[in-house]
Amino acid sequence: MKEFNFSEGEVLLINKPYNWTSFDVVNNIRYFIRKTLDLPKIKIGHAGTLDPLATGLLVLCTGKFTKKIDEFQAQEKEYTGTFTIGETTPSFDMEKEVDFTFDYSHVNEKLILQTVQKFTGTFEQIPPVFSAVKIGGKRAYEFARNSEEVKISSKTITISEFEITNIQLPVIYFRIVCGKGTYIRALARDFGETMQCGAYLSALCRTRIGNFELKDALDIDILKSIIIEHTNNKSSPII
Repeated sequence: MKEFNFSEGEVLLINKPYNWTSFDVVNNIRYFIRKTLDLPKIKIGHAGTLDPLATGLLVLCTGKFTKKIDEFQAQEKEYTGTFTIGETTPSFDMEKEVDFTFDYSHVNEKLILQTVQKFTGTFEQIPPVFSAVKIGGKRAYEFARNSEEVKISSKTITISEFEITNIQLPVIYFRIVCGKGTYIRALARDFGETMQCGAYLSALCRTRIGNFELKDALDIDILKSIIIEHTNNKSSPII
């Protein structure tokens, strides 16, 4: 049975629930550990934010391992998900209601695969307005939620693998391997614009960060039950 030492440092792989923010997960587990193990000063952070409507792998670091967060965030990431074409939303995902609709009768498999090639490699991407990108000390989403116009500079990103796994128009299924700073919501926007039909991100799951994989991640309740089991096992103390 694994022994934890949260103060010295642990890496926890969590399967983030739908409609939870990454901070919700961190705050929930921090509170649980503090209360259950009487560790009022325990530090916990996450390596790479997932949007509330995304699911999948969230890497948490505790104690002294929080110093590894930047290292983990910089690692390659893998995602699966879907684009829905023929419509757009202000947030480029399902957080906001559809604002425009477009004809997509010209879209076929050939056009989709040709468009994939345009978004494979290293190129410039403008992050979404509804994002945590900092502009003059404020997050971009703070401007967006106040209906304030703001200009966001493009960033260089790398998508090393972009695979279409299924096509059921208006839904396109994908798998993407990318580098740090890639916004899949922004990719949905650009993908739809390039095909002249609009698109938004309708599902997203992170399946890998570096060598950490979703298959090894735990649901929050399962992690909590493991921690409780350890606390009740005097031969395997948790500190």
